[in-house]
Parts: sequence; structure tokens; C-alpha cells
Amino acid sequence: MALTTTPTPMNNRMLPGTRALRTFEAAARHLNFTRAADEVGLTPAAVSYQIKEIEDQLGVVLFTRTSRSIQLTPAGAVLFEATADALDTLHRAAGRARKLTRNAAHLRVSLSARFATNWLLPRLPQFRAANPGLELTFDITDTLRDFEADDIDIAIRFGTGSYEGARADRLFDTLIVPVCSPRLIETGPPLNEPRDLLHHTLCFVDWKTDTMTWPNWRMWMAAAGVDDNFDDSRCVGFADSSYVVQAVVEGGAVGLADLDMIAGDLAQGRLVRLFDVGVRMAPPYAYHLVYPQGSGEDTRVVAFREWLLREAGAPPTA
Repeated sequence: MALTTTPTPMNNRMLPGTRALRTFEAAARHLNFTRAADEVGLTPAAVSYQIKEIEDQLGVVLFTRTSRSIQLTPAGAVLFEATADALDTLHRAAGRARKLTRNAAHLRVSLSARFATNWLLPRLPQFRAANPGLELTFDITDTLRDFEADDIDIAIRFGTGSYEGARADRLFDTLIVPVCSPRLIETGPPLNEPRDLLHHTLCFVDWKTDTMTWPNWRMWMAAAGVDDNFDDSRCVGFADSSYVVQAVVEGGAVGLADLDMIAGDLAQGRLVRLFDVGVRMAPPYAYHLVYPQGSGEDTRVVAFREWLLREAGAPPTA
């Protein structure tokens, strides 16, 4: 009598769901459950519980744990690589799917809140009047976006303008100048010459990369000829220029701010520029309009690019 068998799957274990895999990927990337929890919006205990569930589902140990650290096991490293690739593929596919469902006249622009509020939005009525058939929506973030995965058509970024697979048009140089509130001029210590700033609280953006330091008060004082015996230990650094402006308006400080980003505040009288001395950002750092290399003939991108370059006073590039 013939013996027949029914094929069975090589492994009938349930695979973890996408949410659980995203938690595992974050934990494996950070090698820290607390930082992973912050990223995915869970508690560290919930992250630990999800990792244990994945380990039970797959029948493997993914991390070795000590009282001070966690490390991937060889099995965990294999799953981490595959999970990262799979999530990236899904992310990009979802971005392409969203783009396919958008109106053909819809342009998605990624930019920082600072640039949107202080530079672009005041000029937006002119763009809408010139391009009534084009719909703009904004992705407000300081994070570097992926055009395909994040469903972005064009971006405004501060940097060197060097982005793989993308074209970049320089918009304008960045000039950093000292500003204060009108109230400080009326009620505070005199501000008749640059050296008078030594009697005020001085705020600035404390930010640097490997090749660039955002202009600070020591650099401005040197440009103004007040570099002798300048003590910057009393200066207050902030991570973002919006906090500098807030400290100037509400706290009575004098701040270093990006002139193009405070034009509205100056026009409305909320801020006053002090002295005719400014420090330019080290080249090649500037605001750039960035878009995929294959989008140069996209009529939506062309319309936004040409308008933005005109507004920025930059000549169009070929």
C-alpha cells in the first residue's frame, strides 16, 4: 500500500506584525530600549515586552541583556538587517502609493517651521495668485526627508546643497545680525555702539557641524572690532533661532538672528536691528531648493522653483 504524505510548511510559526517589527528595528538600531521607546511612542517596559513576544514567536533570542547594556545576538543581527530592509521597502511603496492618489496639480513641499512661518507664508498669496491651478501642502519638519518614501515633491533645506540623487538651487546667503526689542532700547542700558552690548544678556544659536559653526557672539564681536577681552561665558545658547527671538521679545535679551528669517518682525516693529554689522554663514552653507533629479521637467516643480527663485532674488540656473 502506497504511503502518501501532505506537505507542511517548513515553519508554521506566526511572523511578528509590522508594529512589533518597527519596535524591534528601533531597539536594534539604538541598542537601547529607552531611546527606542521614545521613537515609537511606547514605554521602555512595553518595548521590552514586545521584544520578548517576538522572541517567543520565533523561538530565538534576539538580544543579550546585562544590567547596563543590550547587544544583538547573531540571530538578532540577521533579523535586524532583514527587518530594516523590509520596513524601508514598505515605507517607499507606501510613499509611491500615496503619490499616485494625489491630484496631478498637488505639490508637497517639505520645509522647516521657521522658514515656513517667517519667509514663505507671507509670500504665499502672490504664489497662489500667479498659479491658481496649483495646490500646495506642507510637510513641516527639520528632518531630512526622503522624496520617494516620505511622499515629498520638493524641499527647502539649509545645508551645503549636496544631496545624493537631487538637484539644489541656492536661494540666498544667510546674514546673522544683532536684534533687540524696542522696549529694551527705551528702558535698558544704552546701545549706542557695539561695545555697549557687553552690558546686556546676549543670546545666539548654539549649533555646529564638522565644518561649520553658526555665527556666535565671539565671531560677531570680532567683526565689530570688540574682540579684546570679550567673555562669552555669559552668553546664552539655544538650539533654534525661534528661541532666540522669543528671548529677545519676551526676556529683554539681545540676540543674533538670521536677517531673512526676521524680516516680518522688523517690518512689524517687534524687533529692531542693532548696528550695521553682520556675519555671513560660512560657504557653502545656505538655504537651498532641493528636488529629485528626475523632476526637472515636472510642471509643478518648475512653477514653484521659478517663483521661489524670483522671490529670493536668485538668478535661475540651467
